[in-house]
Amino acid sequence: MRVKLVVAYDGSGFRGFAANAGVETVAGVLGAALERVVGHPVVLSCAGRTDAGVHAWGQVVSFDVDRDVGVAELDLVAVQRSVNRQCRPRVVVRKAEVVDGGFDARRSARARCYRYTVLNRPVPDPFLAATSWWVERPLDLAAMRLACDPMIGEHDFAAFCRRPKPAPGLDAPSMVRRVLDARWHDLGDGVLRFDVEASSFCHQMVRSVVGTLVEMGTGRTTAGEMRAIIASGERARSGQLAPPHGLCLWEVRYD
Repeated sequence: MRVKLVVAYDGSGFRGFAANAGVETVAGVLGAALERVVGHPVVLSCAGRTDAGVHAWGQVVSFDVDRDVGVAELDLVAVQRSVNRQCRPRVVVRKAEVVDGGFDARRSARARCYRYTVLNRPVPDPFLAATSWWVERPLDLAAMRLACDPMIGEHDFAAFCRRPKPAPGLDAPSMVRRVLDARWHDLGDGVLRFDVEASSFCHQMVRSVVGTLVEMGTGRTTAGEMRAIIASGERARSGQLAPPHGLCLWEVRYD
């Protein structure tokens, strides 16, 4: 029986989502809690392996329950409550449901949506410090919005990605991604939110994009340079890497 979970977590203190021996990760904590409930080891598939310090509101996870080894009947409400008792408040299962055996949280996903929050005020806010990037220098929101337009569509985003090492005998992975939407929202009182949706993202792509847009907002570079930065494919052309704590995996879309 295959189960789908929608999971939220505070990424502070976690070394990312993916299980990693010797360090605390979201998958490690969540998987251990699930194993205690279902009675056997589980293999988690996730929609996107977030980096250390990155948060999630709509992470999607799938795993299989072996009825012959574990529980004969699965009470999803009880599973959700038990996992939340074990993992809250840092990790919370928002929703649990049985899905078709062909569903896979990663492979079945059609789009991922991320949100990045910037606090643009002269004075930082201790209550927003864990989930936003404080930028003291005034930002030109119009320039940052203008720079979003060239990103829409299918492009090679190598200029914004940490390029992985190719496996022996294989070509380097493609950095081509299809961005469906990218826009800034002014939430008032200096709180700015960047929403971006794409079929998938390469490693550190959103944080690199945000860092570049913020540099354009400060006037260090111009919005008109975004198209040339994308076309260059050179990581050195893009801006600084925005800190991880301002980023949140907001939603994963499926057919």
